[in-house]
Amino acid sequence: MIIYNVTIKVDENIHSQWLVWMQEEHIPEVINTGCFSRATVLRLLETDDTEGPTYAIQYFAESKAWYNRYIEKFAPEMRRRSFEKWGNGFIAFRSVMQVVN
Repeated sequence: MIIYNVTIKVDENIHSQWLVWMQEEHIPEVINTGCFSRATVLRLLETDDTEGPTYAIQYFAESKAWYNRYIEKFAPEMRRRSFEKWGNGFIAFRSVMQVVN
């Protein structure tokens, strides 16, 4: 199992609308690519929220091949649409992890 983790700091001014968009539009679109079986939304605690909250979205892929398929075929368009909608209202950091147990 591979976890594609996207950690996102969101500007306080767009936070509420962004979260609804993530849960109702963006995450379902990512899951509908068929590359991930599910996703989890987490809010980071004990972080500096003065500029807005920080979230981690974890997408679960059955294999590295499915993750690679997403990155090659779908990620550029998903990222483009995110920036088109929210501009510089967020900063994202991505990492890939393997489930050990």
